[in-house]
Amino acid sequence: MAKEIRYQSGFGNEFATEAVAGGLPQGQNAPQKHPLGLYTEQFSGTPFTAPRATNRRTWTYRIRPSVTHRPYEESGMGMIRSGPFNETPTTPNQLRWNPLPMPEKKTDFIDGVVTLGGNGDPAMQTGLAIHLYAANASMENRFFYSADGEFLIVPQMGALRIHTELGILEVAPGEICVIPRGVKYRVVLMEKEARGYICENYGPTFRLPELGPIGANGLANPRDFQAPVAAYEDREGEFHITAKFLGRLWSAAIDHSPLDVVAWHGNYAPYKYDLSLFNCINTVSFDHPDPSIYTVLSSPSAIPGTANCDFAIFPPRWMVAEHTFRPPWFHRNMMNEFMGLVSGAYDAKAEGFVPGGASLHNCMSGHGPDAETFERASNADLKPQYLANTLAFMFETQLVVRPTEFAMSTSILQHEYFECWQGLKKHFHAK
Repeated sequence: MAKEIRYQSGFGNEFATEAVAGGLPQGQNAPQKHPLGLYTEQFSGTPFTAPRATNRRTWTYRIRPSVTHRPYEESGMGMIRSGPFNETPTTPNQLRWNPLPMPEKKTDFIDGVVTLGGNGDPAMQTGLAIHLYAANASMENRFFYSADGEFLIVPQMGALRIHTELGILEVAPGEICVIPRGVKYRVVLMEKEARGYICENYGPTFRLPELGPIGANGLANPRDFQAPVAAYEDREGEFHITAKFLGRLWSAAIDHSPLDVVAWHGNYAPYKYDLSLFNCINTVSFDHPDPSIYTVLSSPSAIPGTANCDFAIFPPRWMVAEHTFRPPWFHRNMMNEFMGLVSGAYDAKAEGFVPGGASLHNCMSGHGPDAETFERASNADLKPQYLANTLAFMFETQLVVRPTEFAMSTSILQHEYFECWQGLKKHFHAK
């Protein structure tokens, strides 16, 4: 196993890595006999005939193949929910939540996942689920994978060390990672507690957005994404794999660690990204462009220009627009917007939206700056301003995000959220 955390650079690259010399066959994928006695197993993230630009697969060379486990049996769901989301009627009201409290009893990453809502259906491979997590214990002899979608993890508090089949990722607040559909992993806490957000993407894999008139460079640069190098576990004992399959959790016993890949090559792998490396694009004259200019990753839908899910961030940046209302404008949107706050304050909300909290503004529900922010921004001296202490993000999706029963009944729901707009005054006067 690797003694230090190292990475390979690039988004969607064709990687090749071995933890033991000779682990990668030369000149072919599946030799009759592997020189180290490893099993060959291909891991496909797309159909075989997907276009080359979007085809994802990795060849693994492992101590035992993935089939060597006992039969799966259905286990308790806990607070995890999946599409179709129909537990409770979906309100058009704007919603906002306080941070998820830390658990009082021993809770690992998977047991600490709570679903706020989602759309679509994993059986149809469209839509997403939005989860929060709060954990105070590491996963040691338990492993997890989702056959329903890839996990985009956004830590808000506490760093994570994620041991996957294809290597190890360390992810701290201010960074993100994506664990592809089907990849097995366990999460070790690097601090006593951890909390954050998860977008479980049922649809096509996340990719970098097209840049169009921006040109060849900007936003999230491909070279800044990092994939792990091979790092295997050769452990035997009593272990369990928890699988998320068609919205339900299943558990299987296994007598060895499934993270036993000694070498691999391909382009279907976990990756991480430091959000501070995002190259913001903004106006240098007046008004400000649509917030799509802050998109880090995008999962497309069947409709061109319409995302199954966009992941956008609002990081530290300069604001220089002249004779312009600088915070986000009032808005009603065909798309559906879930927002979270990693650190600092969001420039459209003076109070109530705190790190670890979340908000949801669904299709055609009006939203925008609160009354205090509106008054302050309307009368501000428009000097160049650097927004330093802020890191917010948005999951924007084509389908309405339908809250779970927990989301609508939990004590962290802010029932008074609507009041932040009630102080907006009438300023109209006819000339």
